Amino acid sequence: MGGVHPLMPEDRPATSHERQAGRPWDESYQDGPAPWDLERPQPAIAELAAEGAFRGTVLDAGCGTGENALHLAAAGLSIVGIDVAETAVAQAKEKARVRGLSAEFAVGDAFRLSTLNRTFDTVLDCGLFHTFDAQERRTYAASLASVTEPGARLHVLCFRDTDGDAGPHPVTRAELEAPFQRETGWQLETLRDSKIVARFAPDGLPAWLATVQRVTP
Repeated sequence: MGGVHPLMPEDRPATSHERQAGRPWDESYQDGPAPWDLERPQPAIAELAAEGAFRGTVLDAGCGTGENALHLAAAGLSIVGIDVAETAVAQAKEKARVRGLSAEFAVGDAFRLSTLNRTFDTVLDCGLFHTFDAQERRTYAASLASVTEPGARLHVLCFRDTDGDAGPHPVTRAELEAPFQRETGWQLETLRDSKIVARFAPDGLPAWLATVQRVTP
């Protein structure tokens, strides 16, 4: 597999999450594991992989320290992980080296995926989508479309709105579906209830697990 060299503009604007948190994503990884970093694959993603949901060349958008990507690599899949957090990407690369796994990791912007100059058969989004606001989600959907062809699939695991305990940035079904419409090259294929496990929620918090298919607009 060829190297990945996405561009990370020096003038990258802060995302809505970074503005709200008052710090860049990278700082979350500089003082020990981030709150969402389990140091193992997210259970829902491991289950999805066991179902055979990932095929071909896979992009992990917002890969963090790489546990989900490395789980897929260990299963023999061709995987590329990108994240804006340089510290997280460095940790992912070191994990791949230590474990002897073939996986590519690079610092990259999910809003500018076309700079990867390649296409993917499957995309994984574990905990990234829900950190964006409505406009960012539309930009992100267009960015994803630039690196996928009709027939490709996107799997999204994100916090779900609920009357009970909810995770940060919970998403309604309408908010999840909004950027993924046929006119933008996407179609929701399946949507089911799931959970996201975090250090602050070891039993998991309500989540959506969506599969979105890339279609011809």
